[in-house]
Amino acid sequence: MDERDWLAARFEENRTHLRAVAYRMLGSPTEADDAVQESWLRLSRSGASGVENLGGWLTTVVARVCLDMLRSRKSRREEPLDAQGTEPIVSREDGTDPEHEAMLADSVGLALTVVLETLAPAERVAFVLHDMFDLPFDEIAPIVGRSSTAARQLASRARRRVQGAAKASDADLARKRKIVGAFLAASRGGDFAALIALLDPDVVLRADRAAVQVGAPKVVRGAAAVAGTFSGRAQTAQPALINGAAGAVWAPGGRPRVVFTFTIRGGKIVEIDMTADPDYLGRLDLAILND
Repeated sequence: MDERDWLAARFEENRTHLRAVAYRMLGSPTEADDAVQESWLRLSRSGASGVENLGGWLTTVVARVCLDMLRSRKSRREEPLDAQGTEPIVSREDGTDPEHEAMLADSVGLALTVVLETLAPAERVAFVLHDMFDLPFDEIAPIVGRSSTAARQLASRARRRVQGAAKASDADLARKRKIVGAFLAASRGGDFAALIALLDPDVVLRADRAAVQVGAPKVVRGAAAVAGTFSGRAQTAQPALINGAAGAVWAPGGRPRVVFTFTIRGGKIVEIDMTADPDYLGRLDLAILND
């Protein structure tokens, strides 16, 4: 085995870890892959001569690549490539890429990714490397171009902001779960007035093609029309967490058949999406809750 083949084999041993590090820093699977590829290019150009801990060296390299990408993103005021709106991150359609699955399993949730987007690049790198991957500050310092003490302060500032945002996120989720629970109760009980009170006047109900095929209306607009659609129904729908967000599911025999996702603003339901596509349902992170 020549040196390049040996380097490639050692790199592959570290790829899953590097992708997890890059994804946590960048919040984008596509950009994470780009960062990992760049770290391989740098390794292939420089070689591993004199490197005692190749895994640590690669982690440092991918962290520096990510820091450059974050700074470039800030200067262009761009969002990460894959963080558009609130579309949840799900596994690939074939579900057969173990490295991709491992990266997602070891990645931060969508809510924390959004919080990390608010941090300065150096804060984000220091926080991720120390709090998530246990790198000591004397190793983080040269990556962010600061002293060890300054790197510690960067991580501490980031930690306070993340913790504050996490508490706010937890409280927001609790409020939305309460609204969804009240909606389901009013639907089952046929309480039209209660449904109207929970719905925005311009609420929109949408159903995907699979849901339409089993009898759901494709689009319903307005509080009265949506309330009429649900009043006296949803008898067996259960509250659920759908990719960490408050929602509901119809799951006869424990098998999800239809999921209901809710967009809630100002304490009112503004959108309801009914999805019955089995392939999509199979890719969701779904947890059925007790009423």
